[in-house]
Amino acid sequence: MHESVRKSSSLLLRSAACSAACSAAVALLLATVPAHAIDIADAYRDALENDPVLGAAEASYEARKELIPQARANLLPKMSFNASTSWNERSFPVPPRLDFNPDSPTFGTIAPVADQNFTDRQWQARLQQPVVNLSGWFDWRSAKASVEGAEFNLANARQALIVRVVQAYLNVLRAQDRLDATLAREAAVNRQLEQVQQRFDVGLVAITDVLEAQAGYDSTVVDRIQADGDRYIFFETLQALIGESFESLDRISDNLPVVDPQPQNEEQWVQTALETNHNIAAARAQLEAANRSIAARRSGHLPTVDGSISRSYYYTGGASFLANKINTTTYALSVNLPIYQGGFTNSRTKEARALAEQAREELLNQQLTVSRDTRNLFQMVATDVVRVGARMKAIASSESALEATETGYEVGTRNIVDVLLAQQRLYSSQFDYADSRYNYVIDLMRLQQTAGILEEMHLTELNQYTDPADTVTREASLRNRGMGSGSR
Repeated sequence: MHESVRKSSSLLLRSAACSAACSAAVALLLATVPAHAIDIADAYRDALENDPVLGAAEASYEARKELIPQARANLLPKMSFNASTSWNERSFPVPPRLDFNPDSPTFGTIAPVADQNFTDRQWQARLQQPVVNLSGWFDWRSAKASVEGAEFNLANARQALIVRVVQAYLNVLRAQDRLDATLAREAAVNRQLEQVQQRFDVGLVAITDVLEAQAGYDSTVVDRIQADGDRYIFFETLQALIGESFESLDRISDNLPVVDPQPQNEEQWVQTALETNHNIAAARAQLEAANRSIAARRSGHLPTVDGSISRSYYYTGGASFLANKINTTTYALSVNLPIYQGGFTNSRTKEARALAEQAREELLNQQLTVSRDTRNLFQMVATDVVRVGARMKAIASSESALEATETGYEVGTRNIVDVLLAQQRLYSSQFDYADSRYNYVIDLMRLQQTAGILEEMHLTELNQYTDPADTVTREASLRNRGMGSGSR
């Protein structure tokens, strides 16, 4: 079932036909600046290298991986070595006696106190191996489950990066399409204003028509300024995400069809998501780690058995009842039975049970959330498919309506307001069509991400439908071209 979803989902990336934005007026305004364009694959490769969110997730995973060797260390042999040397100065009295040697300079006096100056040296090597340590064993298994959950979190971060890159990339194209539509509408309204002014000059229309046309033109100028500002913002947003500067990017080509989610079975998508979604898998692993932690904490009441071998050497330069050089080898088996630890073990066990219950509730929440999101996204993608087709028909209807309204205005059955509204509907329909294509691609990738099957190959397949011959240039900002913002 998973394989069928994975194979069929790649077909869904072949989305809509071309954006119907009017670019003829834009082509006259854009400066022809040589630029190196990037496509979606380029943007993703740069983001893989530079995105700090993914970098933080990778660092977190690397840190989390160290839990396994740390826990395993409690089950492996431990070896220690210590050595010391010391200088000793010792003074002590000898038994009292008189010196009866007449030739001695101390004849007739008590002998002096005895002094000893000597060196002590010693070292010890010790090897210890845990024989029975159930708490350490369960801690090791808990660490393995915890690291497995961290691995799923990293995989989810990589999937999220694909979605973020595609969304930021398409937001630039979306902003450019809005600007294209606004520029085309501005040019059309400007021509309409000139025609109305000419008709007013010969007395064919009233001054109100001129004022209405002027107001419509001023409104389009405001919309154009806003669209240009949004375009600049989205360019900066994409650059901040990928961490590299670029001059232009490729548009989505016209030959990208839109298809329904495959398989067209909502329950099958939900079942796949419940089994392969990375957030659910991470929550399931954390629950397993929490359950192992309960066993580890409960094992704090059990005895531990350790075996050890030690080898020591001792040398003294001073007086000793034993030899001045001593070699010792010790073989030991020690048993430690914690009888009462002040309630510490019981408290840690209760804490572990509460944390396991928290992990269980979080897993349930992830399952409910993923199930809901999968159903919603499945319906959104299906709706996007219908919407794209409807938007295409709306463009043709709006064009026909504009022609009829302009004809009515010529014969006096419609006024200038009707014409301006018809023009606005046409350009809005053109942008809505392009916008619905971008929404389809994003919703599709979010569906694949929620199902846990989104991979780099899906982005690569989408990249095949970018058009290097049709680019959006960064330097084409209206503010850099010195275009005015006022009325005529």
